[in-house]
Amino acid sequence: MNCIIIEDYEESRKLVEIFVEKTRMLNLIGSYESAVEAINDQEQKLKVDLVLLDIELPEMSGMEYLRTLETNPVVIILSAQEKYALEAYEYDVTDYILKPITYSRFYMAVSRAYTRWRKDQNIQKTQEEIFVRKGSSLVKFGYSEILWIEALANYVMLNTTREKLTVHFTMKAILEKLPADYFQQVHRSYIVNVNKIQLIKNNNLFITEGPEAKRIPIGRSYKEDLLSSLNLMSH
Repeated sequence: MNCIIIEDYEESRKLVEIFVEKTRMLNLIGSYESAVEAINDQEQKLKVDLVLLDIELPEMSGMEYLRTLETNPVVIILSAQEKYALEAYEYDVTDYILKPITYSRFYMAVSRAYTRWRKDQNIQKTQEEIFVRKGSSLVKFGYSEILWIEALANYVMLNTTREKLTVHFTMKAILEKLPADYFQQVHRSYIVNVNKIQLIKNNNLFITEGPEAKRIPIGRSYKEDLLSSLNLMSH
């Protein structure tokens, strides 16, 4: 699971970072001392699957942060106060850990979160297609038919194995519609089907469909996330 930590006390934050690092089912993609910092930094990054969240934070509380979320990541609360527990569970949080945090308690909560996340993933995978509006019709495309998506001002162009379609959507909105295990943003103007990548060289990737290969640039801020998501073998 891609996870982020939001905790204003540095010692607590560093401890949770250590716990995350030793837990194989977790991939830390951000660690923040405030919810505002997390919101600003995560806008163009990988999909967050798990939030490790403190309640009492500067500028914006943990509860206020949960109300801003457009997607529904799994949430584990880390708090020194028991009094927020009832309200927290109204937000469908998976667990509520009271500080001081031990690794055994942390691992128990993460295991529960992972089980829930896997269940959600399996539900998503039963839907292997998306419908795209074309004039007055809705056209069905399997995820494997979508090769890459390109930003065009206020529109995006879907490049598929059958045709190209222009849709009135933002990159952020369409990325939220597509499963993260298929699609990833690699440049501010490109989302690619990672299963269709044939070659990565320098700061470009190549998608081959038919006799020609499409070269797509990889943005500097996206490269590390792309490489970390691949099943990579190196010597």
